[in-house]
Amino acid sequence: MRRSTVLLCFALAATSAQAEEWIAKRKIASSFADARDAVVMAIENRGLVINYVSHMADMLNRTGADLGATRQIFGQAEVIEFCSASLSRKMMELDPHNIVLCPFAISIYTLPGEKNVTWLSYRQPSGAAAPLVAPLLREIIAEAGN
Repeated sequence: MRRSTVLLCFALAATSAQAEEWIAKRKIASSFADARDAVVMAIENRGLVINYVSHMADMLNRTGADLGATRQIFGQAEVIEFCSASLSRKMMELDPHNIVLCPFAISIYTLPGEKNVTWLSYRQPSGAAAPLVAPLLREIIAEAGN
């Protein structure tokens, strides 16, 4: 194998790894409804309030026909948005630009063809806010996945 081909393979692998750094995802053996209820309970167990639920699969299915799309992306998919006033305050005191991290969001979704499997995911926080926010999101996913 030529040196340039080897270097290209390493570069592509590194790019792929970097592309995944911003997302945390966990695959669990659960129905969508049970996983969603577990995430809601894990959020509320921490005294946090859900601000909004985005029904992503419904939106994509509804708009797909207008766009000429025929591929089903999700079986079911929702994004649950929530916030913590104290945590948000701490994050923005560190850096007002951390506003982009609020509200926190956890995605719950199923993929076509995967039976009794649900995915839980969230955007990895970065910068000075990461040590404040990452444990909360990780704990919610861990609790919901058990």
